[in-house]
Amino acid sequence: MAALVAPEAAAPRGPTEAGETTEEAELSRSLSRLLPGLEADSKLGRRRALEALQRALEAAQFQAPDADPDAAAAAFQGPWVNLLLPRLLRRLADPAEGCRTLAVHLLGLGLRRAARPRDALPRLLPALAARLASPEPARRPPPEACEELRLALVQLLGLAVRLAGAAFAPHLDDAVRALRCTLLDPFAAVRRESCECAAGLARATPDHFHMQSESLIGPLMQSISHQHWKVRVAVIEATGTVIQFGSGKSVDDVLPHFAQRLFDDVPQVRQAVTRVVGGWLLSLRDRYSFFHKLIPLLLSGFHDEIPEIACEATSLWERVGLQWQTENGEDLKDKLDFASPPPAHHPSPGSRPGLGCRELVFRNLSKILPAVWHDIADWVVGTRVKSAQLLAVLLLHAEDHITQHLEPVLRTLLRACADEEAAVVYSCERSAELVGAFVSPEVFLKLMLPTLRKSPSPPGLLVLASLIRGCPREALLPHVRVVAVELAQAHICRGSENRLYGERLLQCVQAVVSVGQEDCRGAGEPLLEVLVTILALWGPTGLGNKVQETLAELAAVEGMDSSQDLFRAHVSPLLEWLAASHQDWTGHSVELLQLVVVLTHSGPALGEALPQLVPILRSCLQPARDPAMRLKLFSTLTGVLLKAPETVDSQGHLRSYLDTLVQDILVPNLQWHAGRTAAAIRTAAVSCLWALVSSGVLSDGQVQDMQETLMPQILTTLEEDSQMTRLISCRIINLFLKTSNGVIDPDKFIKIYSELLKRLDDISNDVRLAAISALVTWLQRVQREASKCCYESSIRHLYRELLVYLDDPEHTVQDAVLEALKAGSVLFPDLLVKETEAALHKHRSPTHCEQLLQHLQALLPAQ
Repeated sequence: MAALVAPEAAAPRGPTEAGETTEEAELSRSLSRLLPGLEADSKLGRRRALEALQRALEAAQFQAPDADPDAAAAAFQGPWVNLLLPRLLRRLADPAEGCRTLAVHLLGLGLRRAARPRDALPRLLPALAARLASPEPARRPPPEACEELRLALVQLLGLAVRLAGAAFAPHLDDAVRALRCTLLDPFAAVRRESCECAAGLARATPDHFHMQSESLIGPLMQSISHQHWKVRVAVIEATGTVIQFGSGKSVDDVLPHFAQRLFDDVPQVRQAVTRVVGGWLLSLRDRYSFFHKLIPLLLSGFHDEIPEIACEATSLWERVGLQWQTENGEDLKDKLDFASPPPAHHPSPGSRPGLGCRELVFRNLSKILPAVWHDIADWVVGTRVKSAQLLAVLLLHAEDHITQHLEPVLRTLLRACADEEAAVVYSCERSAELVGAFVSPEVFLKLMLPTLRKSPSPPGLLVLASLIRGCPREALLPHVRVVAVELAQAHICRGSENRLYGERLLQCVQAVVSVGQEDCRGAGEPLLEVLVTILALWGPTGLGNKVQETLAELAAVEGMDSSQDLFRAHVSPLLEWLAASHQDWTGHSVELLQLVVVLTHSGPALGEALPQLVPILRSCLQPARDPAMRLKLFSTLTGVLLKAPETVDSQGHLRSYLDTLVQDILVPNLQWHAGRTAAAIRTAAVSCLWALVSSGVLSDGQVQDMQETLMPQILTTLEEDSQMTRLISCRIINLFLKTSNGVIDPDKFIKIYSELLKRLDDISNDVRLAAISALVTWLQRVQREASKCCYESSIRHLYRELLVYLDDPEHTVQDAVLEALKAGSVLFPDLLVKETEAALHKHRSPTHCEQLLQHLQALLPAQ
C-alpha cells in the first residue's frame, strides 16, 4: 500500500491547499480512478473494479518497507472514510454474490489499515445490521442469503468490535440487533462466530453492555441445544461472558438451560458449563445473590464420568471456597483461629472440604435442599441420578449441620431408595451413611424406628442399614440392643414376603454386627431371631449363603467358633419364643418355617433342647392339626433323625422320649384314613420311623418294643399306593425281624410273611427286592425257633410261591428269589426238593431250578 500512501520516499510531506497531506491527495487521486467502476451497470465491470481495488490495497502492504506505519494509516484514514467506505457499503447489497464477497473483504482490509476504525462505525454498523437482521415482527430470513457471506459479515462485525474497543458503545443497538438474528442462523459456523462476537462485544463495552445484555439471552438459550456440540460450547461460553459483563437478572433465565447441559452426552459441553459456573462463582458481580443457585451446578460436576471434568470442578470449588473465606475473614475469625480437626468418624478425613466450602454449603443448604428434593423424584432418570449424587456431596459438606434438616432429608432418602435406578439407590445409601456419620444415632433413631413401626418397607430398612453402617461404634453402643429388638418384632421381620424386603432386613443385621462388633453380645438373641426368620422366609430364594455368613460373623463377635455354637447358646430361648404360638400353627405359619430352620441348624444343641422340642412336636403332629404343617414337620424330623447321634441324641437322651415319639406321634399318623393327603402323611410318618430305627441310636430291645406296637400299622402300609411307602415299609419290617429275639406269636408271625409275599407282585422291582430280602430275614428268624415244625405248612406254601418267581421275567428278581430259597432250604430241604422237581417242567428255563437242586443235593448229606 506504500505506492498509494507514500508513492515516493523523497516526496514532500505537508498540507495541501485543501488541508490534505501529499499522501492523502495522491491516494485520493489513485482511488478516484478505480471507484467509478464500482458503479458500473454490468456485474463484470463492478467485479473487475473491486478486484483492481483489492489488488491495489493488498499490494500496497508490501511496498515501501521504510515508510512510517502510523503516517500511512493516517494518510489512509481520509480517503477510506470519505471515498472508499460509502461505495463499498453500497456494494454489500450488490445483486452479484461475488461483488458482495469482495466488498466484505475490502471493508475488512480498510478497517485494519485505517488509523481510526471507529470513524467508520456510524456508517458500517447500520449497513451490517441491514444485511444480517431481518425485520423483527416478520421474522423473515436475513437479507443476505449466502451462508458464507453471513459468516464473513459476522466476522467483520467482530473485527470492528475488537478494533473499536470501548468506542463501540454508541453502536450497541445495531450490533445487538444483528447478533439477535445471527445467533439463530441456520449455518452452525455463523452461530459460533456470533457467540464469539457477542462475548467480544461484552468485554469491549463493559460500562454500557449491561443495558443490552438481556436481549441476547433469549437467542443464546435457543441455540444452547443446537445439534452441533461446538455450537453448544460456544453458546455456553458466550453466555458466561454476556452475563459476566451484563445484567445479573438473566442468571435465573439461564440456569435451567445450564442444568440441562449437565446431562449432555459430549464431555466438552459439560466441561464448558463447569468452567462458566465456576467463573461466575469467582467473579460475577452479584454472585452472593446467586450462590444457592450456582453451587449445585458446580458440585454436580464432582461425579462426572470424565475424571478430568470432575477434577476441574473440584479445583474450581476449592478456589471458590478459599476466595469466599478470604472475603469473609472477619465472620470466620474464630473458626479460623480455633480450627477443629476433622471428626474422628469422618468418612474421608484426608480430603475434608475446606472451611470456606463447608460454610458456603451450610449457609445455603436451606435454599438448595428443596430443589434437590424435588428433582430426586423427577420422571427423568438422569435428573434423579444427578440429584442423588448432589445430595451426597452436600451432606458431606454440611457435616453435623444436617441435623437441622434431618427429617426432610430422611423422608427424601426413604422415597429415593425405592427408585428402580440402581445409581439413585447407591447414592442415597451413601447419603444415609453420611447422615449416620455426622448425626447422633439417638436423633436419627427417633425418626427412623417409628417410621418402620408404622410402615415397614425395603427402602426404610435400607436407609436404617446405611445409617448404622455410617455410625461410629462408640455412638451406636447404647442403641445396639434397641435396634436388634426392634428388628425382631414380628411386624418388621415378617413385614413382607418380597425377596427385596429380606435382603434389606439382612443388610440391617449385617450393619449392626459389623459396626457393633463385641457390643452385639447383649443383642445376640434378637439378632438370631431375625436371621432365623430370614432363613425361613427367604433362604430358598437365594439368601441362604449370605445369612450363613452373617451367622458366622455373629458367632465370631460372641466369641464362638461356629454358627452351631451360636444356636446352642440360644436354642432354648428360640424354642420358647416359638412355643408361645404353636397351638395356632398351620402349614402357612411363619413360626413353622422358623422351627424348621432351628431344627436344621441347631445340630447337637437339639439334644439339650428335647424337653422343649418334644412337646411342640407332639402338639403339632396330632391328626387333628393342619395336614400341610404335619407333612412339613415330618419331613424335617426325618432329616434330623437320620443324623440323630449328631442332633437330637447328641446327649443320649432320645430314648427317654421314645414312647412319646411312638405312641403320641407315629402311631396316630400311621392309622389309615381316606384321601391323598392322609396317604401322604402316612408316607411321611413311615419315612420318619425308618429314620428313627435306622439311625443306630436305639437298642435291639427298644426296637423290639416298637415292633410290637407298630408292626400292625406297618403291615397295613404295605398296601399303600405310594411306592416309597411300600419300599420303606418292607425295609422297616426287615429291620424289625432282624432285631426280634423274644417269643413270637405264630399267628402274627405267619401274617408277616403272607403280607410280604403279596409284594412280590408289586409294580416296582425295588419293592419286590426289598420284600424278598425281608422274607429271607423271616426264614432266618424261623430257623432260630425251637418249634419250627409248626411252620411246615406255611414254609411249604412259601416254597411254592417263591418257585413261581424263580421264573420271573426280571433276572434280578430271579437271582434274589434263588438266594432266598437257598437261605430257606435249611429248614425243610426234602420238602423243597420235591417242590422244585414238581415245578421244574413248568419253567421256561430250568437253569435256576437246576442250580437250586444242586445246592440242595450238596445240603442233604449234611442234614
